[in-house]
Amino acid sequence: MTFSKSIESTFQPKRLAIKLTAKGENYVQQGHPWVFSESIVKINDDAKSGDLAIIFGKRKNGMIGIGLYDADSPIRIKMIYSESKAVKIDDAFFLRKIENAYQKRLPLLKTDTTSYRLIFGENDKFPSLIADVYDSVLVVKLYSEIWLPYLKTILESLVKTSGCKTIVIRLSRGLQQSNSHQLKDGEVVYGTLENEVVEFVEHGVNFSANVIKGHKTGYFLDHRENRRQVGLLSNNKTVLDVFSYAGGFSVHALANGAKEVTSLDISSQALEIAVQNGKLNDYPGKHFTLAGDAFKILEQLISEKKKFDVVVIDPPSFAKQQSEILLAKKKYAQLARLGEQLTAREGLLVLASCSSRVTSTAFYDINEQTLIATKRSFSVVQKTQHDIDHPIGFPEGAYLKCGYYRFQD
Repeated sequence: MTFSKSIESTFQPKRLAIKLTAKGENYVQQGHPWVFSESIVKINDDAKSGDLAIIFGKRKNGMIGIGLYDADSPIRIKMIYSESKAVKIDDAFFLRKIENAYQKRLPLLKTDTTSYRLIFGENDKFPSLIADVYDSVLVVKLYSEIWLPYLKTILESLVKTSGCKTIVIRLSRGLQQSNSHQLKDGEVVYGTLENEVVEFVEHGVNFSANVIKGHKTGYFLDHRENRRQVGLLSNNKTVLDVFSYAGGFSVHALANGAKEVTSLDISSQALEIAVQNGKLNDYPGKHFTLAGDAFKILEQLISEKKKFDVVVIDPPSFAKQQSEILLAKKKYAQLARLGEQLTAREGLLVLASCSSRVTSTAFYDINEQTLIATKRSFSVVQKTQHDIDHPIGFPEGAYLKCGYYRFQD
């Protein structure tokens, strides 16, 4: 395999001996992937990002886990191994972890789907690293310098496991500004890429992702199963897709025979992608777009007495920090109220949240209390989480919530 020289690191990671507080030790033994700085009692003075953090327990002074030290994060140690059994952190170690992750995705890969998340960060014991596959292109997004010393062996293992022909590296904002590496955001580090827009298939529906400049890795794969279900429920229906981005729900609805689909997003550029994604498929219905602030446009549609058979509201995260939780809950309640007023008789309202700080219990309670207050009769059809390629490995990893509400009048 021939890789770009930019992935090579001259940094040789050291082994650090770590002692934690009783609370921190307990978290590690429970398999939690994060160790915060305040939990560290003892550590080497010369610790650097990427060093192997060997955590020793108070009882018998034996090893209880191994992580990677991150000097630039309040999450100072990110766990990659949470057992007391001795293990060698080498090429074979990372290959085994990647192969285990791949095995979990096999049921999805047996469907008519050529895009999937191969590595889901902490949930696959690869904290701060995401690897998404779009057809034969693998997009690896790095959120921390901890992986720089191990990047070459990880990329080799990803190619070996996935069979991908091309790898694109995407970098978080912090890494883009770092001087600790030679990588560039959007760099093709393995193989070749003829077009930055890569086409792929999602349950028989055609899509595309800009793997060089697109948001995150180019597309959002976590809602795949919800998109499939909404598509199946949209045949011969009118559909409103709010915060549509690249048209995930819209295109599934069109491909499944929706009469009319309206995609609403603040980004005109995203709506153009949604229209292009729609055109990758044959569909009999009409596709409209609305660009602007979702809350204002929803109010406008209500004033125009518009109604839709299916309304999907999938906003971006409203609570990126603890202080935003209360406002986020108010926004979810507001969207549920607006969505209900736009949902036709016997229509379906789908409400989603990707705010990990708003629990699923709180989110579903907000939705149901808001809908009860409207006096309309409704039933909760189902509540869903991430698709199979986004396994949940710890409580904070379960960020996606989606509720389906069917009105009876």
